[in-house]
Amino acid sequence: MSDVVSVSTHPDLVVTSPFDGATIGVVPQSGPDQVDVILERARAGLQRSRTLSRFTRHAILDRASALLRERAETAAGLIVSEAGKTIRQARREVARAVMTLSLSADAARSDAGEVIPFDAFEGSENRRGWFTREPLGIIVAITPYNDALNLVAHKLGPAIAGGNSVVLKPSQLTPLTARFLVDLLVDAGLPEEVVTVVHGDRHLAQALISARDVRMVSFTGGFATGEAIARTAGLKKLAMELGGNAPVIVFSDADIPAAVEACVSGAFWAAGQNCVGAQRILVQRAAYEEFRNLFAVRTAALKAGDPWDEATDVGPMISVAAAEGAERLVADAVVAGARVLAGQRREGAVHWPTVVEGVPFSCELWSDEAFAPVVVLTPFDTEEQAIAQANEIDYALHAATFTRDLGRALRVSEQLEAGGVMINDSSDYRIDSMPFGGAKYGSMGREGVRFAYEEMTQPKVVCINA
Repeated sequence: MSDVVSVSTHPDLVVTSPFDGATIGVVPQSGPDQVDVILERARAGLQRSRTLSRFTRHAILDRASALLRERAETAAGLIVSEAGKTIRQARREVARAVMTLSLSADAARSDAGEVIPFDAFEGSENRRGWFTREPLGIIVAITPYNDALNLVAHKLGPAIAGGNSVVLKPSQLTPLTARFLVDLLVDAGLPEEVVTVVHGDRHLAQALISARDVRMVSFTGGFATGEAIARTAGLKKLAMELGGNAPVIVFSDADIPAAVEACVSGAFWAAGQNCVGAQRILVQRAAYEEFRNLFAVRTAALKAGDPWDEATDVGPMISVAAAEGAERLVADAVVAGARVLAGQRREGAVHWPTVVEGVPFSCELWSDEAFAPVVVLTPFDTEEQAIAQANEIDYALHAATFTRDLGRALRVSEQLEAGGVMINDSSDYRIDSMPFGGAKYGSMGREGVRFAYEEMTQPKVVCINA
C-alpha cells in the first residue's frame, strides 16, 4: 500500500505492545496541511470505484474474504501484538471479519434497488421505472482499537460494495491491523486509490471531517469525540456508534448457572473493552446471593496476563493509562461504599477481572461506560424497578434479560430502551448481519453490513413515460 504523502514533516507514529511495551512497527503520519493531497487521491479513487461493476465489487470482496481466511493467523497475531487481545479472542475476531467481508460481497450484487409500480397510481398508468442504490461519494471512516480488524471491515466492506471511496483513519493505537486489511483488499483486486489510509491526530481528523468533498463520516468511538464531529462536520451524513453501558436483568426464575456463564463471558471479553459488554447486572433479590457467589467464583478463576498464552482469558487493556483509569473507577466506588467481590488487581496494563456490589447510583462506575473488565452487581425487587434502573442511563446499545417466562421476556424487551435486547444471552451477543446501533443518546444510524450499505448509498429514481 503506497503512502498518501511520500515525504512528511510530521513525526512517525511508533506502535507498541500494550502488554510489554515492545515496538511493533512505525507508520507515517499526516497533518491538516496534507488534506488536499489526501482528498485528491480520494476523488481519483471515487472515479475509479464508480466504474467497477457490482459483480467486480462482489468478486473483490469475496476474494478478500478468502484471503483473510488464508492469512488468519497473521491477522490474529497483529491483533494480539497491538491491541492486546488474547490469541483465542483474536482468532474469533478474524473469523468474524471473514464473514463481514463475505456479507459485503453479497450486498454488492443483491441490494441494487427495486422496481417502483408507477402504474399503480392514477395519472401514472403509462409510466414504468425503478430506483437504484448509488454511491454517496467520499466517506471518512474513523475506527477504534477494541476490534481493530472487524470494525474496519464493517466500514470498508459496505463502502466498497456501494461504490464509494474511503479515507480511513484507524485508531492511533492499532494502525497496523487496519493497514493489513487494506493491503489484503488491494491483493484481492481493489484499486489502490479506492481506500486511502491516513494516520494523525485530532487536527487531521477535524480537517477531513469538515472538508466539503466528504459526503459521510462513519465514526465508532467516544461521546466527546462524537459531539465534536457533529459540530465540525457541516452538511454531510453522519453515522456514529458511541458506546454503551449495557444492563443485564436476571430474574429469579432464570437458569442461574447458565446466566452466570453467559455474563462472565459478556463482561470480560476483550478485557471488558467492548461497547456491548455486560457492565451493570441487575439480579432479582431471591436469586441474588446464588448469582453473586457463583459469579465471583467464576470471575476469580479467570486467568489474566500474557495474551499470547492459549490459556489466558483476559489480556491487557489497551494501555497502562486505561488500566489505571479502571482501577480509579473501582477505588472511587469503594470510597462511596461499594464492596469488591473479586479482582481489583493491576500489573501494568493488565487489570484483573473485577466484580463490585453496592455501588451507589451516583458513582461514575454505575452511570458511565467503564470500557474495562469491571462489573457491577445490584439486587432488585420488582420488574418495574429493574426496567427503570436499566433505562436511567442516557445511552444504550444492547441490553439483556434472563428468564424462563416468555411473556415477561417479551414485555421487558419492549420496555428496555436499547438498540438490541438479548434474551437468555449476554448483552454482547452480536452477528455481523444484524442491525447494530444504539438508542437515545448513544448512536446515529446503524451498522451491520446490509444496513451500513444502505447508509452508504443513496437511491436514484429512473422513470420512463411510455
